[in-house]
Amino acid sequence: MCEAITRIDTAALRRVGGQLGSNPAGLYEDPEGRRYYVKTLESAALARNERLAAALYALAGAPTLRYVDTVAPHEVATLWQPLDKQQVAHLDAAERAQAQHWLGVHAWTANWDAAGSDGRNQGVSAGRVLTLDVGGALAYRAQGDPKGKAFGTRVDEIDTLRHEPDNPYACKLFGDMSDAAVREAIAVVTCLPDAQIRACILAQGGSPALADQMVGRKADLAQRCP
Repeated sequence: MCEAITRIDTAALRRVGGQLGSNPAGLYEDPEGRRYYVKTLESAALARNERLAAALYALAGAPTLRYVDTVAPHEVATLWQPLDKQQVAHLDAAERAQAQHWLGVHAWTANWDAAGSDGRNQGVSAGRVLTLDVGGALAYRAQGDPKGKAFGTRVDEIDTLRHEPDNPYACKLFGDMSDAAVREAIAVVTCLPDAQIRACILAQGGSPALADQMVGRKADLAQRCP
């Protein structure tokens, strides 16, 4: 849950691979052979936003790649993890059920990019379905544009992630969920104590205002059970 892990300095690592997603990035290796995928973002605010989102996913128990602190404030790093699958369309029934269980977390954190614009933001490693990038959560879109008033205390994402035609891969993943499954996904978030949410956000450098907002979003989500 929000645990601190080793900070890396990419200037001291060996670059062994290039960019895989839409943001400038590279694959780096340390002297022990551990590899990290490191994104270089436009600002420290964007990087902090993604680390905050990753901490909230961890608080809720939602699987992601393991985020690693970086010396450079505008970088975001994850421990490199081989994948067995990477595409919403490639998930089998059991894997889809795993992914769907975290709909409430995606909605709560306003992660419009939960499935990815190409369906490749969900992957499977050792039988576990992971969200591979949470850069589209909270206050910024995946490409770095601020969401502004679209990120408030209303959690319309519990519906739009299932039914918005402009987000076809999210609809493909979440659109056939039963009311019972949606209620279970919402409960993942609504069972989180407010004090833990606030502490997690403040520990990651988030503001009291964001903590209030996320507690408010939790309350709104609780009213949206089908």
